[in-house]
Amino acid sequence: MSNAGRIVRLDPSAGLPGSEVILECEGLELQAGAPFEVRFNDLPARLASASARRVIALVPEAAEGEEAVVEFVSNGQTSEPQVFTVAELLADDMHPVANPAFDTRNGALYVTRSGGRGQEFPVTIFRIDEAGDLEDYSGDVANPTGLAFGPDGQLYVSSRFDGTVYRVNELAATPFAHDLGVATGLAFNDAGELFVGDRNGAIFRVNAIGETSKFADVEPSIAAFHLAFSPDGQLYVTGPTVSSNDNIWRIDANGRVEKFHDGFVRPQGLAFDRDGNLYLAACYRARRGIWRISPDGADISLAVTGNNLVGLCFSPDGEMVVATTDAIYSLPLEIYG
Repeated sequence: MSNAGRIVRLDPSAGLPGSEVILECEGLELQAGAPFEVRFNDLPARLASASARRVIALVPEAAEGEEAVVEFVSNGQTSEPQVFTVAELLADDMHPVANPAFDTRNGALYVTRSGGRGQEFPVTIFRIDEAGDLEDYSGDVANPTGLAFGPDGQLYVSSRFDGTVYRVNELAATPFAHDLGVATGLAFNDAGELFVGDRNGAIFRVNAIGETSKFADVEPSIAAFHLAFSPDGQLYVTGPTVSSNDNIWRIDANGRVEKFHDGFVRPQGLAFDRDGNLYLAACYRARRGIWRISPDGADISLAVTGNNLVGLCFSPDGEMVVATTDAIYSLPLEIYG
């Protein structure tokens, strides 16, 4: 082993430019005044800390959209490489506040420019086609928040401005359900019923003709509620509060609410893979990114490192798309939702 040491593991092995990654190592000899670098495809990374067993590095901004070779360079010697997946930027100058959504029929991705409450934009919903081209889609929904495709193949969008869920296509946005408070997160169950999160603390159930009823109550949020159904049909809900110990709520088919997990700071968008693992945008134990939580809640690991994340979704071909407060990124992780 060279004096450059060995990178034992990257934690995690995927992330956004500018985010922190932990490099667990052995045999690294750090000497005062001796040159030492961490490189991503020959780009030097800024270091947050370094010791003989652990180095914390920031993914270089210029490494965007690459399978980056990560190496230590110490005293002119180079370690054996590890591979890190750097997210690819799909769109910027956005303002999503919840998960994006894929149309599984054609692979198109839908994202929002939501803006502050009452803020107006000529276009508030965009479509990114399979070729990666960004297209204007609709400007008819003010402050669009939650996005979800229904069993009818239509795109449903909540407006936290007027408490309405709209059915949206290229021609128009048609009101579908009204009087939903500060309407945010959306999710459909297997029966085709739509569930809507009102950040004041209510979860509403909406039937196929837009009739609404109260389904459950949870703690109010200072931002958006986020909803997702697990493969076994239970509804999971997050909503940031002023606490540094927020919960993930689980609600059964009868509207009974229980705490699934706690300890998260600003938990936001969430999605499930086919195996029932929950992926969550949050800060946990002072680390930010997308967290993977096993179905029983016992195993929690950082899947993607990133800052200012608000949501995620999975493409039909296993791509993870993540949304920050102003941009959309993709990572080819072969995780199927």
